[in-house]
Amino acid sequence: MTMQRDVHDDLRARLHEAAEAHEPDRAYILARVERGMAGQGQGQERSDHRASRPVLWGWARIVGATAAVAGMLAVGGYAVASAVKDDTPAQQTVSVSPPPVESPDATSRPPASPKATPSSGGGAKDPAKPSTSPSQSSAAKPSAPAAATLLTATTDDEDGPLWSDGSVDPHSNDFWAQSNITIKTSEALTGLTVQLKVAQTGGVSSAGAWRSLPEDDFTFSVDERDGFLVYTWVLKEGRTVAKGEWVFAGQYDHDRGGRDAKDDTYAVTGRSEQQQGSVGGDFASAEGDEGDS
Repeated sequence: MTMQRDVHDDLRARLHEAAEAHEPDRAYILARVERGMAGQGQGQERSDHRASRPVLWGWARIVGATAAVAGMLAVGGYAVASAVKDDTPAQQTVSVSPPPVESPDATSRPPASPKATPSSGGGAKDPAKPSTSPSQSSAAKPSAPAAATLLTATTDDEDGPLWSDGSVDPHSNDFWAQSNITIKTSEALTGLTVQLKVAQTGGVSSAGAWRSLPEDDFTFSVDERDGFLVYTWVLKEGRTVAKGEWVFAGQYDHDRGGRDAKDDTYAVTGRSEQQQGSVGGDFASAEGDEGDS
């Protein structure tokens, strides 16, 4: 590779010297042009048919010869100049394709948190990472309603403004039963709680409940407590119960066969503006058979 470079440099130096030393011999060129013109004149005298050519044609040949000589000189000079011109290799242009554009899905993803590298000198720390688990306040599930307070059992069926009675509905059958609590109040009540306790005798599960007073006036809950299915109705704050007779009923499924209701009980507390009372008891069949459903 070095030898080729040396030969190339030597050739270029010689061409430079030849170009600088070249001087066109104008006198010789003009003499040839004049001889050509003189020869043209003698030819016209020797030949009639050549003499008959128009003088314009002879001048055209002279002008053409002169132009050809001038063109040769110009081309020769250009060739020498091109040869001796610095042979600087052309710089190669490398086209670089643009970086790929990320898709919308990729750009919409959250960027990964940058990590501090060992070469960073310890000055950079990992940015605070977002918590991957929701806070306790947001993760906490709504708490279940607190279990209703069990009322004190009593066998009094009349107290203060209240009177009560418990019975098993006559439409109960071998798979399903309904326990009815009937109350009477002699005064309008500003507070009332009714509670039904159905003993778990086997397969007992809630099948619904109802009351003869407006549903929106009460909160209702049903849960299992100490071997009993407990239904509780509580009069809402600001609501009242007019004096009269009202029914609260709890429905439930049970194992096949006649169910003994001897352990079922109910309790009721109520108050009016003047007095309050508490009543309760057990259940008897509507047909008069105590404790059967």
